[in-house]
Amino acid sequence: MTEESKKNLSARGIAVEILNRIELNGAYAEPLINSCLAGNSIINRQDRGLVTELVFGVLRNRNKLDWAITKVYTGNYASMEAPLRNILRAGTYQLLATDRIPAFAAVNEAVELAGNIRGKAAGLVNAVLRNISRRKEAIVWPDLAGDTTKAISVLYSHPSWMVERWQELYGIEETIAICQANNEIPPLTVRANTLKISREMMISKLKDERVAVRPAQFSPEGIIISDNFPGLRQTEAFRQGLLRVQDEASQLISHLLAPHPGEQALDFCAGAGGKTLHIAALMQNSGEITAVDKNRTKLDQLLAEAKRLGVTIVRIVQGDGAKRNVSLNKIFDKVLVDAPCSGLGTLRRNPEIRWRLALNDISALQRKQADLLRNAAECVRPGGYLVYCVCTTTPEETTEIVANFLKSDNRFQLNPAPNLPSELSTPDGFLRTFPHRHSLDGFFGAVFIRNT
Repeated sequence: MTEESKKNLSARGIAVEILNRIELNGAYAEPLINSCLAGNSIINRQDRGLVTELVFGVLRNRNKLDWAITKVYTGNYASMEAPLRNILRAGTYQLLATDRIPAFAAVNEAVELAGNIRGKAAGLVNAVLRNISRRKEAIVWPDLAGDTTKAISVLYSHPSWMVERWQELYGIEETIAICQANNEIPPLTVRANTLKISREMMISKLKDERVAVRPAQFSPEGIIISDNFPGLRQTEAFRQGLLRVQDEASQLISHLLAPHPGEQALDFCAGAGGKTLHIAALMQNSGEITAVDKNRTKLDQLLAEAKRLGVTIVRIVQGDGAKRNVSLNKIFDKVLVDAPCSGLGTLRRNPEIRWRLALNDISALQRKQADLLRNAAECVRPGGYLVYCVCTTTPEETTEIVANFLKSDNRFQLNPAPNLPSELSTPDGFLRTFPHRHSLDGFFGAVFIRNT
C-alpha cells in the first residue's frame, strides 16, 4: 500500500484493506500493519491503535462475526466478495466487541467504504449492520451443551478441525482454554542483548525511557514490556542494539542448544535470525555460527540485525536443508533445526494462520521436518548436540518426528533438555510450552546427543 493510497483511506479503510490482502494474497497481519503505520499518513495515536485493533479483532473473532452476520443476512454470504465481507466483519466487530466506538460511526463509515465496491453494496452494508446493532442482544449463539465442536468453533473462532483435534488431545475444558488464550493480546517480549548489556541494566534503562517493564518468568534474558509500548523501535535502547523483540518461549530454544564460546554452531533453518543471534550472545560472540536458509531476503535481514546487535561471528549460506543441497563442508558442535511448521503455537500473535491452514497441510509439513532433521544430523560431530524445535503442538510435528528419527538413526539418543524450569519440561525431557498454561507461545523442543 503506497503512502498516497493510505492518505486516501481512513483508519477503518486501511484496516479493511489489510484484511483483504491477508485473505486474498496470503499476507501476514503484523508486517502489513507495521508497514502501514511506518509512514506519516496516520499520525493520530488513536487511529493507529484502531487499525491494529480492527485487524487483529476481526482475525481473532472471524467465525463469531460471520455467525452474527448470517443471522441477519439472507443471501449467500459464502459467495460474497472478500472486500465486502471484510467491511461487514470490521463493522460487526465494532458493534459487538467495542464500547468506545459509537454505533453510528461504525455503520456510517462501513457504508461509505462499501460504496466504492459496487452500486448496491452500500445499502446492503447499511441494512445488515443496522440490524445487528438493533438485535445484537437477541442473537442466538450455539449452545455448548449441544454440538460442542460447533459451539467452540463459533464462540471462540477457530476452525472446526482444530477444535476437534484439541478435544481429542486435551478434552473440552482445556480446548476452550486454548482457544481463549489464542484470542488474547500477547505480551510484547524482548531479549536483552547480553553482548552489550545485562538484563538488569536493560530494565533500568527502559524504565528511564518511561517504558513499563518487568523481567520474564522463564528466560534469563527476557523482559516483558507491560503496556505493549508502541514506540519501542524508536527508543535509544533499540537504536543502540541493546535488545531484540523475541517471544520468551523462542528465547528458551537457544538455551536448549547450550552453546559455548569458541564452538562451531549451525542454525539449519535460520530465517531472519532470532535464534541465531541469541546463540551468538550465549557464545559471547566467540567461535562461528553458520546460518542456513533458502530465503535470501531473510538472510539479508539477519545480517542487518547482526550488525545492529554487534554480532560478528555469523556466516550465511543460502540453500534448502530439506533437499541436502547445502554445501557446509564441516562438522559442528551444536546444530539447531528450527523447522517450518503449522505455527499453531503462535495463533495469538498470528491469528490469520488458523484461517489458511488445513488438516492435510500437517502431513506435508511432517515430511519436510523429517527431511530437515535427518539431513542436519549428518552435520553433528560425535558428542555434539542436535536440537529440533517447532512452534506448534501437534503430535505429527513433535513426538512423532522424534520417535521416527530415533528409530532411523541409532547414532543419536535423547538428552533431557538442559536449563529448563521443571514446569516447562515433560517426563521425556522435552520442552513444551502453551499460551493457556504458561502465557508463552506454544513451542516444542527436543535435544539429541550424537554417540558415534
